[in-house]
Parts: sequence; C-alpha cells; structure tokens
Amino acid sequence: MAGFFKSSIGRKVAMALSAFFLMFFLLQHLAINILSIFSPDAFNEVSHFMGTNPVVQFLLQPILIFAVVFHFVMGFILELKNKKANGTAYAKNNGAANSAWVSRNMIYSGLVILAFIVLHFIDFWFPEINTKYVLGDISGLHNGEFRYYHELVEKFHNPARVIAYVVAFVLLGLHLAHGFNSAFQSVGASVGRKKTMLTVGKVYSVIVPLGFVAVAVFHFLTQNH
Repeated sequence: MAGFFKSSIGRKVAMALSAFFLMFFLLQHLAINILSIFSPDAFNEVSHFMGTNPVVQFLLQPILIFAVVFHFVMGFILELKNKKANGTAYAKNNGAANSAWVSRNMIYSGLVILAFIVLHFIDFWFPEINTKYVLGDISGLHNGEFRYYHELVEKFHNPARVIAYVVAFVLLGLHLAHGFNSAFQSVGASVGRKKTMLTVGKVYSVIVPLGFVAVAVFHFLTQNH
C-alpha cells in the first residue's frame, strides 16, 4: 500500500478516487439545497434525517471529511512533486482538454475552494455540533423546532457573503472543468469515449455550481425584495 502512494500513478489514482466521492457528495448536497427553494418543510425534514441518521453521521461524514482533507493534501503533493521533477504542474499534464488558465491554476482555485469549505463548516457544521454535543440536544433541533431552513436563508442575507459564495462556486466550476476529466483519465475510464466524457464533464462543471449559485441568489432576493 505504501508503495502504491509512492508511485506517480498511484497518487493520481488515489486523487481521482477522492474526487469521485466529492463529486457525488456535491450532487447530493445540491439536491438537498434545491429543496429549500421549493419546499422549506421538505428541506427541514431531509436535513434533519441527514443530521441524525447514525450511518450518515458516524460513517459517511467522517469519510467525507477525510476525503476533503486527503484530496487537497494529495493535490498539493502532486503539484510539488511534478514541479520538482520537471517544472510542470500536475494540473498542466492534461491541460489540452481545457483552457490554459484553468489547467495552470488548479492549485489556486483549489485553495479558494478549500477556504470556502472551511467557512461552510463554520457556518453549518459547527452550529450542528454545538446544538448536539454542547447544548446537549442530540435531536439536532433548537427549542424543539427545525432550525435548518432558517439557518440556511440567514446566511444569504448579507450581499457580501452571497458574492463570496458566487465567486467560490465559479472557481469550483473552473476547477471541475479540468478535474472531472482528469479524474476519469487517471483511472483509464475515458479510453475510447473521450469526447463523451468531455461533454459530461462540461455539463457537470456548469450545472452543479450554477445550482448552488441559484439557491444563494434566490434566498438573497426573496429576503431583500
């Protein structure tokens, strides 16, 4: 196993596998957030389930946190090793599939996204932990009521926060535009269907970030109308 991570191919495959998990998580997270536009009650119910289900909390959530940390740490390792080896960043290796700017700046867009994830944890995960394990309400409720929808829309009251949110997801889209196809190439899944994977990657990298932006803008406009 140690030898696997020491090889260039092994590191890229591990990076790709963590990327697949995170891309799946983004879809799941977006689906829940979109509920907040159409049905606050459904959003509360699903959020409550995700926040109290033991499989989600004690199995999937630790895996998610590990995947986030692993993905970014491995990204930095690949960047440094490839620069040391030949002066060429890892993100440039398959850059022909995307714009030169995207492929050259994967590390920087990744840093911004990482900063956003930290902010997201502060906004939503820390209050969840505080309610359950500090205040002692393991049900995840606040004064016996669902707090999820209220907490979500409250974050989008400040225009500066909404702008930061939009910028972060634009950079996420650019990051995905390159990373989606790089991940599939790393595991050999794009052999013989490169054009199809490029199309799917472009659609994914536009639709998913746009969905998150739509949720933020919707709640901002409805609160400040």
